[in-house]
Amino acid sequence: MTSFRPEAVEGQAPPADSVHPRDSRTDTPTSVSRLNDTIRGFIERWGSVWVEGEITSFNRRGGNVFGRLKDLGTESTVAFRIWSSTLARLPKDLQVGDHVVACVKADYFPRTGDFSFSVSAMRHVGLGEQLERLERLRAQLRSEGLFEPGRKKKLPFLPHCIGLITGENSDAEKDVHRNAELRWPQVRFRTRYAAVQGERCVPETLAALKALDADPEVDVIVIARGGGDPQTLLGFSDERLVRAVAAASTPIVSAIGHENDRPLLDDVADVRASTPTDAAKRVVPDVSEQRAVVAQLRARLTSRLTQRVLHDIAQLEQLRSRPVLRTPHSMLTARAQDVWMLATRGRDVVDRRLQSEERRTRELRASLRALSPEATLARGYAIAQVAGGGIVRDAAQAPAGARVVVTVADGAFGASSTGPLDGANSSTDGGPSAGPA
Repeated sequence: MTSFRPEAVEGQAPPADSVHPRDSRTDTPTSVSRLNDTIRGFIERWGSVWVEGEITSFNRRGGNVFGRLKDLGTESTVAFRIWSSTLARLPKDLQVGDHVVACVKADYFPRTGDFSFSVSAMRHVGLGEQLERLERLRAQLRSEGLFEPGRKKKLPFLPHCIGLITGENSDAEKDVHRNAELRWPQVRFRTRYAAVQGERCVPETLAALKALDADPEVDVIVIARGGGDPQTLLGFSDERLVRAVAAASTPIVSAIGHENDRPLLDDVADVRASTPTDAAKRVVPDVSEQRAVVAQLRARLTSRLTQRVLHDIAQLEQLRSRPVLRTPHSMLTARAQDVWMLATRGRDVVDRRLQSEERRTRELRASLRALSPEATLARGYAIAQVAGGGIVRDAAQAPAGARVVVTVADGAFGASSTGPLDGANSSTDGGPSAGPA
């Protein structure tokens, strides 16, 4: 809403017996009339201003009109009145929902404390002005990146549930349902109705969008309307709706159905459909087309498997045609001969090795016998041992009277030493103590 600029217009003089409101205290309050006069004086300084808005109420009473004007971007409203003398100069087709520019002057009634605006002029906002404003908004949104392809979400291949925002019992609703069900009979819809033009269009569409976007079962949302003139499509270029669509987490398809004057919703939506019928084709696959694709893939797979089997059969036939596979026993016979020859050769090698080892064993046994103590004793030597088992290696080990055990080749006997003899190999009786028997 356009803000007011105060002008140099003085209000009525306040009563002399009342303090000014700004000088009032708990013990010196101002009067109601002084307060109202002060407010009127302040308001009258505003003078006349031009304001732009939408007519939401337009009631004729006694030749005058009483109504309300709503802000284009918010829910703020103000009351206005048009006196019959002024009404005669205004367009005859003014009505609720019109987008207008009005010249108004604020009126404050001290007696009741009511506030209103008197209209001195009012005109429709031309379509050219609205389209120019729309293009400025389009440029702003584009500079913010809301039209970039990179931010657009992909549609699911087969949505579990489709959210639909459209007019109740509209042709757009019927087109979307009919074409979607023809393509995929099991398709499910969750529909929210909204006005598709006029003052209720934006708030109702926003409410429906919020509900469907929060529904976890809805995989894609279609906003559909069956075309219309640019004036009736302005709601779908409303900045609040456009930004809500851009911020939605669910993919959105715009199907407003107007080619020449595209609403901003088409630019910010994830997918633009030219008509509601086109939207139905974009959100669900065609079951007959999918069956044809499956049949084509099945035929291609069958062909490849057949080719592979035929190739393997041909390879098996080639292997079977080889001599070794035609008469496999011939290969076994040749291998059996090789095994027999290897076994014979192995037996010969083992026999020769056994003979060699037996001969070596005999030689080692003979060497051991020749070097063993038994062989030494057999040649006539004896071993003398004193008590305790010690072997006598020195004559001093067997002093006179010592008992000695003498071991010979075929046994042992006891003896008594007469003591060491003079000379290493002499004895009194002519016999050695340890030597050949």
